[in-house]
Amino acid sequence: MVACCDNVRGRLLLILLYLVQSSEAVWLNVPASGTKCVSEEIQNNVVVLSDYVVISDHHVHPNPTISVKVTSPYGNTLYHKENVTHGQFAFTTTEAGNYMACFWVDNQNSGGGDISVNIDWKTGIAAKDWESVARKEKIEGVELELRKLEEAVEAIHENLLYLRSREADMQDVSEKTNSRVAWFSLMSLGVCILVSIGQISFLKQYFQKKKLI
Repeated sequence: MVACCDNVRGRLLLILLYLVQSSEAVWLNVPASGTKCVSEEIQNNVVVLSDYVVISDHHVHPNPTISVKVTSPYGNTLYHKENVTHGQFAFTTTEAGNYMACFWVDNQNSGGGDISVNIDWKTGIAAKDWESVARKEKIEGVELELRKLEEAVEAIHENLLYLRSREADMQDVSEKTNSRVAWFSLMSLGVCILVSIGQISFLKQYFQKKKLI
């Protein structure tokens, strides 16, 4: 019985590790002049947590500083810091779409070279403080892992519903576009026919005046 439970627990952990793949470490090579951005399409009511730190490639001490700006799909500023070497931003999405974090070098102390920035980007249940949840609800072990698995399944279900709604929206846009293209083609054909009739009528009158026909 114990072996069976261990086997089930092991499978649940493997499934959980497979499903809860919402944390991603990103390395950005930020040029001395210019901006580098990372973005992710996220649905509504999702927690986002990210840590970033400057890694100097030129062994400059202190490390060069950067500026950071995070914007929502509609251009609202969610986070903005200047002259920093590290930091953290967290927010809960209020609108579905493409969320973007942009980084650029503060020229006054960049040293003229590129700068590497490490970003640990987490979304959804990967950004949740499970230690606090475990302490608050007094759960641990398999029960805690099952709770994580349950929320992972709910997150996947919500993502599927979101993708289905996006697919329906894209299908509506495609159908409207096809309808407009069809009407435009018919109108273009009608204009061509009218222009051709006008040209024939004009040429006929011209030839009659010149007594060529």
